Amino acid sequence: MTLAIAGYFAYVMVVAEDKQEILIGDASHGHFQIELSCNACHTDAFGGGEVIQTACEGCHAEELKEAHDSHPRKKFTDPRNADRLEIMDARQCVTCHTEHQKEQTHPMGVTVPDDYCYHCHKDVGEERESHKDLAFDSCASAGCHNYHDNRALYESFLVDNSGGEWLKEIATLPSANHAAKTAKVKSYKPSPEIDEGKQAAHPDIASEWLASAHGQSDIGCSGCHTEKSDQQWIEKPGIEQCQSCHQQEAKGFLSGKHGMRLAASLSAMTPSQSELPFKTTAMHTEQGCISCHGAHDFNTQRAAVEACLGCHNDEHSQNFMQSPHGQLAIDAWNLEAGQESAVTCATCHMPKLVHKTKGKEAKVRVEHNQNAVLRPNEKMIRPVCMQCHSLEFSIDALASPELIKNNFSGKPTLHVPSVDWAKERVKE
Repeated sequence: MTLAIAGYFAYVMVVAEDKQEILIGDASHGHFQIELSCNACHTDAFGGGEVIQTACEGCHAEELKEAHDSHPRKKFTDPRNADRLEIMDARQCVTCHTEHQKEQTHPMGVTVPDDYCYHCHKDVGEERESHKDLAFDSCASAGCHNYHDNRALYESFLVDNSGGEWLKEIATLPSANHAAKTAKVKSYKPSPEIDEGKQAAHPDIASEWLASAHGQSDIGCSGCHTEKSDQQWIEKPGIEQCQSCHQQEAKGFLSGKHGMRLAASLSAMTPSQSELPFKTTAMHTEQGCISCHGAHDFNTQRAAVEACLGCHNDEHSQNFMQSPHGQLAIDAWNLEAGQESAVTCATCHMPKLVHKTKGKEAKVRVEHNQNAVLRPNEKMIRPVCMQCHSLEFSIDALASPELIKNNFSGKPTLHVPSVDWAKERVKE
């Protein structure tokens, strides 16, 4: 009997696709979509902590590098910090980000006490005048500190960017050009016979396609619906076809919540597999490139708002169209304002990032990994909020749960004093 049970679980661990029976607990909000892809983290069924650490770094190392991680692992491999490791082994991601213990995991995915900063930084509370009366479970409040990403919260950044009106007089957003300039069109041999035949058979679809960026770039039906090797027709092209030209966009998509299941070789994510509020009519909509962009017209306006609101049903989403941001989008769509002033769901959650190279035109790409500015929300300050608003307003707004719920209809009623403290320290 023992051998039979052992054999069964060995089969589930190694062979079976459905591994629900061997889960020791639900995964955290960041990983629950891929919790049945055990080998995404457990690359060696009998490996130790280093195996898990390597898996963590395999997905998150690049993100931490870009964030200028303020607590990198090398800081804790330094012998001078050996005493701190006795309190909390910060060399291992799982020290804070323990999986399968959802009942004790905070919204940010952390499973340590809220006041963990105290163990290494208790001298700050004792010696810094502005911090003496602050509780250590408030360190990570908006506008103060984050464990990994402090790019918008460093004292020098706060001082350098302080002041200014809450809304910039001329606030315009850049137009994306990255896809058009850098997409590496796959080396397929156009098939006039296929293209002409399909267009003649489907005139309505052909009309949509002709007005799209693909139609204007002479990428015919065979460009997406065939493989270059054998020209066999693919009725429903997947992300593989999109990825052959749009590598950067696909990389971001696969790293985000919409595409992470596909990246783990699982079926496409549907809203029914998420814990957020979604519209009942969208529960079984598979998330892929065309679920937002459309199959033939690739309408960026639809992708930027309609696709989002077609699924998401939380208060923040429900209030978008009535918000000041939503009104800006409506004015642009009605040609009452320039397209560069439109603020959409994608403007904030999939921002346009500007990459400048000396002597060349700046490339503006859309960040398709919404996790990049999702949690902690202070990550939105630099690439999103400060395009139009002052630093102080951005910090205060992001610290207000009510403003977030009503989609920023109004001004903050509370003030986070971090900028004030930073300016005061500089004077001293």
